[in-house]
Amino acid sequence: MPSTNRPLSGIRIIDFTRVLAGPYCTALLADMGAEVIKIESIDGDDYRHIGPFFNGRSALFEGVNRGKKSIAIDLKTPDEIKALRALIKRSDVVVENFRPGVMAKLGLGPEVLRADSDRLIYASISGFGQTGPNAMRPAYDLIVQAMTGLMELTGSAAGDPTMIGESLGDVAAGTFASWAIMVALFERERTGQGRTIDVSLFDSLLAMMPTAGARVLLADGDPARTGNKHPLSAPFGVYPAGEGFFAVAVLNDRLFKTFCDTIDRPDFVADPRFATDTARRENEPALADAIIAWAQDLTATDAVGMLDAVGVPSSEIASARQAWMSPQAQHRGLYSSAVTRDGSQLPLPEQPAHFIGDQRGARTAAPELNEHNDEIRELMRAACP
Repeated sequence: MPSTNRPLSGIRIIDFTRVLAGPYCTALLADMGAEVIKIESIDGDDYRHIGPFFNGRSALFEGVNRGKKSIAIDLKTPDEIKALRALIKRSDVVVENFRPGVMAKLGLGPEVLRADSDRLIYASISGFGQTGPNAMRPAYDLIVQAMTGLMELTGSAAGDPTMIGESLGDVAAGTFASWAIMVALFERERTGQGRTIDVSLFDSLLAMMPTAGARVLLADGDPARTGNKHPLSAPFGVYPAGEGFFAVAVLNDRLFKTFCDTIDRPDFVADPRFATDTARRENEPALADAIIAWAQDLTATDAVGMLDAVGVPSSEIASARQAWMSPQAQHRGLYSSAVTRDGSQLPLPEQPAHFIGDQRGARTAAPELNEHNDEIRELMRAACP
């Protein structure tokens, strides 16, 4: 029978994060069974006040604070800091995403807390990291997209730089931070020692750009925008049909032959312009003309059906709603109902890794501000000497 005893059951995380990158990190860990205690200001996480709203709740806050507990604390009060230090001493992980130096000023920096407990894992998430010339600069996802080159690489070749339609820098940092925390937990099992972890949006987003990195670092290149076409391979991009658009990805000679047969251009296989992937990319406009001519009397659905039938990777262009509501997303359990305090059910995202034998779902929704004050205060009292 499926188990709900998740991999991080028994791990306690003290979460000082707010907005997106940090809460995304700790939501992934809560999905894995960790007890996440969210330390909020008296006014609450900023995301509680950002729309869209439903029934007075922020959809954004709900999505990245699922499965957590909340207590509102004035971090400028010495007695509260003392109580928090005692609770942290009995916890496994601290995660924070203040600007560098803020936690140290509060008396909750890694040197202090890891002196209290050398088993503690302390993770900081910031815009540019705890060190470096930009460490103290303020940063949001948009700024990091601009500074990493991602925005310069996005958009049509002749158009303006374009931001990605999702907060990818925040998500990348949250994902890498959760990964680093789990690596540190594994290391602690072997050594008995915790770690201090430094993760930044800038570093994380740059690391999520391996194609650009390879071209800059190894080929001394300076990548430019290529719109809806892959910068190195062809045909590998988005093309118009008579109705709608479709994506196609051909990355080897075997697929290229199948593709050419499907679009009624078998002559392309022996054409020296298309003899290699590199040559195909250099001569992509000629390929594009042939693809458009083939698809002009087809719908995108028809084109994808023909390509899919012969094993050529392809897809219609789905909306975000279509993707979330798709049979694939539902079958994979990429969202499930979480129980709110009043017993109602909310459909909330799940982390994407499947642990075979464990049942997905059975989670709680994001907490009300200070919802778990009594429970957490009792833990603090028990922890205080």
